[in-house]
Amino acid sequence: MFSNKTLHPLINIVDLNKSEPLPRPKFTINFYAIIIKDSKCGDLRYGNQYYDYDEGTLVFFSPNQIITSEPLGELHQPFGIALVFHPDFIAGTSLGKQIHEYTFFGYQSNEALHLSEKERSVVNQCFENISTEISQNIDRHSKKLIIANLELLLKYCNRFYDRQFITRENVNQGIIERFETLLNEYIFSEKLKTEGLPSVAYFADELHLSANYFGDLIKKETGKSALDFIHLRLLEVAKEKILDTTKSISEVAFDLGFKYPQHFTRLFKQKVGISPNEYRGLN
Repeated sequence: MFSNKTLHPLINIVDLNKSEPLPRPKFTINFYAIIIKDSKCGDLRYGNQYYDYDEGTLVFFSPNQIITSEPLGELHQPFGIALVFHPDFIAGTSLGKQIHEYTFFGYQSNEALHLSEKERSVVNQCFENISTEISQNIDRHSKKLIIANLELLLKYCNRFYDRQFITRENVNQGIIERFETLLNEYIFSEKLKTEGLPSVAYFADELHLSANYFGDLIKKETGKSALDFIHLRLLEVAKEKILDTTKSISEVAFDLGFKYPQHFTRLFKQKVGISPNEYRGLN
């Protein structure tokens, strides 16, 4: 499709610039892709959100994602370099067991990685190392060296994303504040009774973020997982409700969105250290 030679059946570096102009497609990929975007070449969309990228930006895709390049059907000249690899290539390796930890493969919209010049040179070097190994004769060291360089690249991307979370601290703080507002609105409305306990995905969707990016942002900004953050806020409210002796512990649990009182009791004891009944007795 992009006029590149297939040097390896399961991993390749694809120079998108070699392609003839192509109609903008909508497609599903069955492999991982890490793409260095050299220029803003159209509106690339994942789900309902557009990627926020410009020159020197890295975007990530995982298998079974639906990718849309808009406006559909319009001829355009692709730009950039893509590192693509099939899940089978990393199956049974340390990377295959840990690939889920690189949560940025699930990021979307304005969550792309914006590289500095120094960071871009590091990424380029990793791409070049992998390209060198793919281009030469395969020997017993080839796969190990390719996997090692792939792991190195992903670890650097983790570091660069940590830097990006810090440099966008003002934006992130605004997201935290909006999350807290949405959480309080959910807890003090009828939603707990009618819709049950709120999920991380619910708030990510409300904030127009992917669940992975939202979860990573909350963890980096607060030191707690998004789910822990939700549970701790719920338990603050629970403590107040438990002190109302006109209601049983089961009624408090149902008011807080728990389908089963024992689930509430288990969570309360896990986080507070004593059962709801013991807490009521102490106060």
